Amino acid sequence: MRNDLTEIASSYVNLKRKGRNMVGLCPFHGEKTPSFNIYTENGSFYCFGCGAGGDVITFIMKIENLDYIDAVKFLAQRAGMSMPENTYDDSMANLRTRIYEANRCAARYYFDMLHSPCGADAMNYLHSRALSEKTIRRFGLGYSPAQRYSLCGHLKSKGFTEYEILSANLAFKSKNGSGIYDRFSNRVMFPIIDLRGNVIAFGGRIMTDEKPKYLNTSDTPVFKKSENLFSLNNAKNTGDRTLILCEGYMDVIAVNQAGFQNAVATLGTALTSEQAMLMKRYADEVVICYDADEAGQKATQRAIQILRNAGLLIRVLTVPDGKDPDEFIRNKGENGPAAFGNILENSKNDVEYRFKKLKNQFDLSTSDGKISYLNEAVKVISTLENSIEQDVYVSRLAKETDVSKDAVLLQLKRLNTKKRKDIQKSDFRKLQNRLNGRDDKVNTEHYKKPRITSAEESLIAFLVNNPDKQEKIENLLNTDGIQTEFNKRLYEYFISRIKKSLDPLAKVSADFTGDEVSKIYRIVNSYQKSVSTEDAMREYINIINEESQKISKEDISKASSRELLDYIQTLKDKRK
Repeated sequence: MRNDLTEIASSYVNLKRKGRNMVGLCPFHGEKTPSFNIYTENGSFYCFGCGAGGDVITFIMKIENLDYIDAVKFLAQRAGMSMPENTYDDSMANLRTRIYEANRCAARYYFDMLHSPCGADAMNYLHSRALSEKTIRRFGLGYSPAQRYSLCGHLKSKGFTEYEILSANLAFKSKNGSGIYDRFSNRVMFPIIDLRGNVIAFGGRIMTDEKPKYLNTSDTPVFKKSENLFSLNNAKNTGDRTLILCEGYMDVIAVNQAGFQNAVATLGTALTSEQAMLMKRYADEVVICYDADEAGQKATQRAIQILRNAGLLIRVLTVPDGKDPDEFIRNKGENGPAAFGNILENSKNDVEYRFKKLKNQFDLSTSDGKISYLNEAVKVISTLENSIEQDVYVSRLAKETDVSKDAVLLQLKRLNTKKRKDIQKSDFRKLQNRLNGRDDKVNTEHYKKPRITSAEESLIAFLVNNPDKQEKIENLLNTDGIQTEFNKRLYEYFISRIKKSLDPLAKVSADFTGDEVSKIYRIVNSYQKSVSTEDAMREYINIINEESQKISKEDISKASSRELLDYIQTLKDKRK
């Protein structure tokens, strides 16, 4: 397929050459120092910051949130190639397709129910929230009937199986196992639509005082709530590089109806770094527009740092009188859309917002209050990465508190020094955990067997980079040599492909999970230089053979006296 990873990644990431590789800021997590590497020799990537790795297909899968088949189609279309349908039998891809279809069918059903007699209360509720029919249609709002088998019955009549309906999280399985029943009942329904127009999930709001107020689709094969945003499919088409980040569905819809169509919201969870990176693709600036209550303000403080880490400019919109955006806009008196536009225009950046919040906490007319304010304000400045930005706010802080700039700078220097030490300690712990296998979520045996795991990974890397040595490796390696289950699966997989004269890495993206793919490319790209010689290959095989013959604690507890004596004698013979 005529798709070069460097060329494709360059449309998402600013890359610079470093030796044979290309490096840049990772598009999958927020970072200030480039740790995203493209290995031009084998057309793969690996990020040493977040651990994401793979080939060009994996890259498109992750950055466009596509499954394997759709990523291949995406690349084929980009290369001007036609891809024959049904050329790859993949049960998960087929299931994802059926989930999309079930969600679309459910969205149509909910919409029809809203406009039927049984949806009268739901329609009255939406009208009471000042939503027009045009807005209701634009967002595809609906109603889930109170009867707990209505949607399930409808979907079954359309040919969907219980397994497909459950996989879409549109239903629960009954406790006695006799059937399934609707997940959502007697709720106003909000379809969640991805960037390609697929209905991927739902949010449902109860119209009474029952709890929970909102019920959301759990993660499914087509939906991860931590990686999607409500109404981004609308906001991305406005041509505005600013996004308004709201707390919930109704706020987004109210802001949209008021004429601001660049509003989005998280999906029943706090803002995640993945969502911030997604916003970064479509915006340079984010205006946080959370509720004015205590919970909303705490969420604002948390969101500021996440958005900053993603490299986004931030403003904070404070709705007057403790109102939420929806309530403020619906008040046609002194408020309304025009007033909302005015406070949006005059919203301050995140640093000024945090300074204002601090001022409200302390009495600056007293010495103790001023000292406390200064100490907390300098902590805010220390979170800023840009030295010019720091200097601007140091000057402003010194002037407004009538304290010398040198004193503020000295305190800032102390905080920055402590911050650097904390980062170094954190980085060292992460490195230790990576080397000893504590953070290896794919090969869970790594931590218990660090020496043999390292040797196995090195040998696998050598095998992938030197497939012509396959026969020699098999002859030298004990038949039961590879000890950790994941590495054994990898070894057998690559041996099988090499024997069939196939590229060892060509189908990794299709045959392994996302985390496994990242792990594989970390192994291949981290070890390829250190195991480039046949002597190195033999050394790692010797380690594997030696370690595989060691008796485990469990075996020792079960062994007879004779067996233990024989084992001890074997160890002595090896040392001679």
